Amino acid sequence: MRIITSPDPLLREVCEPVEIGDKSVKRLAKQMLREMYKDDGVGLAAPQVGVLKRIVVIDTQWPQEDEKGRPMKKNPLVFINPEIIEHSDERVKNLEGCLSVPGISCEIERWSWVKVKCFDENFNEVIREGDGLFGRCMQHEIDHLDGITLFERLSPLDRLAKLEEYKAAVERGAKPGEC
Repeated sequence: MRIITSPDPLLREVCEPVEIGDKSVKRLAKQMLREMYKDDGVGLAAPQVGVLKRIVVIDTQWPQEDEKGRPMKKNPLVFINPEIIEHSDERVKNLEGCLSVPGISCEIERWSWVKVKCFDENFNEVIREGDGLFGRCMQHEIDHLDGITLFERLSPLDRLAKLEEYKAAVERGAKPGEC
């Protein structure tokens, strides 16, 4: 398994829903988490590894440290067929990186809080809500399931500038996990 990087056309595809009960999903989620952790990511969507299914893995606690400087315990979450069902009116801008767009970060405007309905790795329906990094990460990864990358969230002028910056990063040899 490897991270697919822009401009791979798979990143622009809309993903198909997962069939509830599909036994291959658990294995795929474990592989995605392993790849995400290897590249120091906090989220990864299935199309980023070449699978056009609506599966996302997120762990925004790792690789952070607690107040004493110790690494926090991993807290992986699996989202199957996620959909945003509620969000704040307020929007906030913040820098985002992406494993599929290595070497750069972009200032992206997103809702400050979202509520997401999905299934977990055992196909239990769950509701997850969050703000800050977790809320932003859920929105970012769901974008991937809809064929939307960081570039599509930028204004046309910002997009041109970031595409040039990305081209330079690729020429320097940027790898997934580098911002």
